[in-house]
Amino acid sequence: MKTVRIAALAVSALGLCMSGSAQDFMKEATYGTIELSAGFQPDPHEIELRAGGSLDASDQLGSSCPGYVADAPDYDLLYDNGSGSLPLIITVRSAYDTTLVINTPDGDWICDDDSGPSHNPSVRFDPGSDGLYDIWVGTYDRGALQDATLVISELSSSED
Repeated sequence: MKTVRIAALAVSALGLCMSGSAQDFMKEATYGTIELSAGFQPDPHEIELRAGGSLDASDQLGSSCPGYVADAPDYDLLYDNGSGSLPLIITVRSAYDTTLVINTPDGDWICDDDSGPSHNPSVRFDPGSDGLYDIWVGTYDRGALQDATLVISELSSSED
């Protein structure tokens, strides 16, 4: 598994030292926002999007965070787990080599490449925390936008 957790303070300190653009979780998500509560239906929730962008995620988040992403998040998830114990699983399904960058409700940055089915990125939170998840789907080619499906589930990661 190639999932990487980066503390928010380290990212902030790194951001002060680096020039250029960065992922901006304050921007409006390109493909929208969804509010989901524990036990949401239908499960999985799927969003068709175009993965990629011109920003190298590793420039801002370190070498363990590969891929080119957009400035604004691709999708925002406002999640309410209530008192539940279900996991929250965020996966990308694509014929292209994609990556996943998530800014969690705690301000942590999570990056993944190839942990999901068929070498797609996938991140599992056990259980999912209440709050806002800013989600970017990246590619390995700068500026090359590729078709992808973002899959959000509490039951299992989505198989191709």
